[in-house]
Amino acid sequence: MDKTKIGLETHLQLLTKSKLFCGCPTTGSEGPNTRVCPTCLGMPGTKPRVNKKAIEMGIKIARALNCELPEEMNFSRKTYFYPDMPKNFQTTQFSVPLGRNGEVTMELDGKEKTVRIRRVHLEEDPGKLKHVGGNITSADYVLVDYNRSGTPLCEVVTEPDLESPEEARTFLRKLADIFEYLDVYDSTGEGTIRSDANVSTGGERTEVKNITGFKDTEKALRYELRRQKNLKKRGKEVERETRSYDDSSGTTKSLRTKEHEADYGYIFDPDLTRIELKKRWIEELSQEIPELPHEKKGRYVEEYDVSKEVAATLCSDFELTMTFEKLIDNLSVETTSNILAGPVKKVLNYNEMRFRESELNIDKLRNLIEMVESGEITERNAEMILREIVVDDKNPKEVKEEKGFGKVEGNEIDKIVGEVIEENESAVEDYRKGKEEALNYLMGQVMSKSQGRADPSEARKILKKRVGI
Repeated sequence: MDKTKIGLETHLQLLTKSKLFCGCPTTGSEGPNTRVCPTCLGMPGTKPRVNKKAIEMGIKIARALNCELPEEMNFSRKTYFYPDMPKNFQTTQFSVPLGRNGEVTMELDGKEKTVRIRRVHLEEDPGKLKHVGGNITSADYVLVDYNRSGTPLCEVVTEPDLESPEEARTFLRKLADIFEYLDVYDSTGEGTIRSDANVSTGGERTEVKNITGFKDTEKALRYELRRQKNLKKRGKEVERETRSYDDSSGTTKSLRTKEHEADYGYIFDPDLTRIELKKRWIEELSQEIPELPHEKKGRYVEEYDVSKEVAATLCSDFELTMTFEKLIDNLSVETTSNILAGPVKKVLNYNEMRFRESELNIDKLRNLIEMVESGEITERNAEMILREIVVDDKNPKEVKEEKGFGKVEGNEIDKIVGEVIEENESAVEDYRKGKEEALNYLMGQVMSKSQGRADPSEARKILKKRVGI
């Protein structure tokens, strides 16, 4: 049986203020071709100069991915003719990359898998093409904006160790978490992570270019694997080629026959000198690398006695992690971790947000958790309040009063339980016959009728007493 092999070439826009080889800003005016200069436009006679901050970020990435670093590095010219590259070559690294032979361990469905990192290198981003009247294969004409040209990229190239679209998506999510902890990337930025995927189902491999986002990477790979398998079923061979992913149709389309490395005519860039990576410099930068997600996850399990699942959820969003560590200075670890990993993460996911994109902050969450700890509200009500405050700048206490999310107790719970028993006689009878799941059904009815305001343990105690024999 043919084995699926997937290798990713993931490009990360580094969070520097200026471009890789000139002083033009990487952010600011969005008017087309306004953040450019003769150097990033490739004008004759211009001389590049290297952005030291970009190299430092690259070193941190290479170390975080367990790569070997060379004693010195250099830049090369990768020659190709395309309108997004005004010099007709891209300044990148070839023979001596910034990092080699690294690895990343990830977890999927409870199993660990190590993905080998072939290389980590720096290069400049090309310009941005706007296809007017269609897509890359059908546009009426193309406009070019060179604002992005020269923005520092760090490319992470894996070995073909990934075996499914799900693994590829999990790997990219793991990479993004590491990048965010290193503070080298903005997770809310447009197109800050793009991937080229090399895909093979046993024969020739194809390369799917410029896929943006984790979901689209998974979708593109699913389609491409299905396309290759269908070709083989019809007795046709898979051709070595470069394809593009069309997110509107969810399909890949042929662009050109696949180039080989020799086709790019790499040469050492004569305008840029070799750069010595001194041990002391690398050691200083290594000291700045924070506790990474997998390290933090292990510490949370050991130090705070939370489950692996809760720890993984807390560590999956850097801002959420930092908020957790600040809140537990004066709040219960158990309640705080349960609220953040449960209702908070659930509401963020529903709204397709990261923590920093929401209206949540440490003061709001402190107030919310204090209300849960004091018994004013249940965890279910905490989730209902979070739905209101995650996208609007509202106070949790005000929402509680306005929506009537206060906790119900004693006689009121007893009344609700009585109503549920009257309305569900068959379930009551089933429980009395020994069917434990019937009690869970009745509990669900109590929580629904109380709009989540009943304390689950108190409600269960009253319910068992009322329906018991």
